[in-house]
Amino acid sequence: TLLSSLGLGTTLTFASSHWLLAWMGLEINTLAIIPLMAQHHHPRAVEATTKYFLTQATAAAMILFASTTNAWVTGAWDMNSLSNPIASAMILAALALKIGLAPMHFWMPEVMQGLDLLTGLVLSTWQKLAPLALIIQTAQATDPLLLTVLGLMSTLIGGWGGLNQTQLRKILAYSSIAHMGWMVIVLQYAPQLTLIALLTYIFMTSAAFLTLKASSATKIGTLATIWSKSPILATTTALVLLSLGGLPPLTGFMPKWLILQELAKQSLPLVATVMALAALLSLYFYLRLCYAMTLTISPNTTTSTTPWRVQATQASFPLALATVMTLGLLPIT
Repeated sequence: TLLSSLGLGTTLTFASSHWLLAWMGLEINTLAIIPLMAQHHHPRAVEATTKYFLTQATAAAMILFASTTNAWVTGAWDMNSLSNPIASAMILAALALKIGLAPMHFWMPEVMQGLDLLTGLVLSTWQKLAPLALIIQTAQATDPLLLTVLGLMSTLIGGWGGLNQTQLRKILAYSSIAHMGWMVIVLQYAPQLTLIALLTYIFMTSAAFLTLKASSATKIGTLATIWSKSPILATTTALVLLSLGGLPPLTGFMPKWLILQELAKQSLPLVATVMALAALLSLYFYLRLCYAMTLTISPNTTTSTTPWRVQATQASFPLALATVMTLGLLPIT
């Protein structure tokens, strides 16, 4: 019931051209994921769920308020008639709060840290779709400067925040903030690049989360010993992390490359430079994870106890598919 409601909420938002219907889809979506988040009854999970609920309810109320304001001024409820600048700025702020764009990102690492890996995967991929669809639909009505500032701040903060983390879920949350920044920065010039970036981001994040789930790693320390459990998985994990950082032979390079090219084409060299440098910040903490993994591989010795090889319980097909997509899609450019 909960998963189908999750799908229903997102689909409702996709299909709507009326603000009330879009709001209803977002609300169904939020209410469906809350029991999934709190299903472990761990204090940390309940705290994360409460934080998530409060932010999403605030964002939904802001969307409702802004669309009512817009309807008050223009007399129209459909999304194409966002002619009121205050309403459009408020709607962008609310949607940015929903997907965790900086400076509305503070809930995201905290919430991710309290969830298990599969719910975290749903939160960082599926939950981004509906608000991002609304952002894409209303992007032409919003102030370009606002979108640029949101994008730049998100990539910078997503890079900076992840530098001193040891928890993998928090690192992935900051990486998610940075990727959202890349999507928003190019939105007003080439929305199709936003969709490409979203698609590759979903593949890469799915691969990362499913890999961590397979090795049940939540800290850098556990990541350092997974080579004894499954050596091939350790290799692909390192490559998936580098793909998330955006290194050339891997898929993650494609959206960054195209977005930087588009920004240069729009004669925004400064923005493109800052984005490229912010990508280096993100790359640093992915490299740190890879380094932690390779430090313990033979011929080096490790002092910590290596984990047992246990029978895998999760299906390996989604993991294999996501990994292949993450490592091999660059030629389609």
